[in-house]
Amino acid sequence: MKKVTYTLDDQTVDTVRRAAKRSNRPQSSIVREAVAAYGANQDRLPETERRRLLNILHAYMVTAPKRSRASVDKELRDIRASRRLGWARKSDRRR
Repeated sequence: MKKVTYTLDDQTVDTVRRAAKRSNRPQSSIVREAVAAYGANQDRLPETERRRLLNILHAYMVTAPKRSRASVDKELRDIRASRRLGWARKSDRRR
C-alpha cells in the first residue's frame, strides 16, 4: 500500500472519524471502502441521463415501422442465406 495525502473539508473528516469509531476500524479502511463504492458506481448513468435514453428508446419503439413486412422478410432471408455460406468474402468463395 502507498501512503498519500489529501485535503478534506472538516465535515468529511468528522464523518470518516465517526464511521471509523463506530465500526472500530482504521480511518484508512473507511476511506478505501468509500472510494471502492464510488468507483463501482462510476459506470452507472446518472438518473437524468438514464431517463432521457429510455424516453428516446420508447419513442423509437412506439413509432410504426416504415418498411413493409415483405421487405423485412426478404432481408432476413438474405441474411440467413449469407450465414449459411459461412460469412465468406466473395473473393474467398471462388477459391
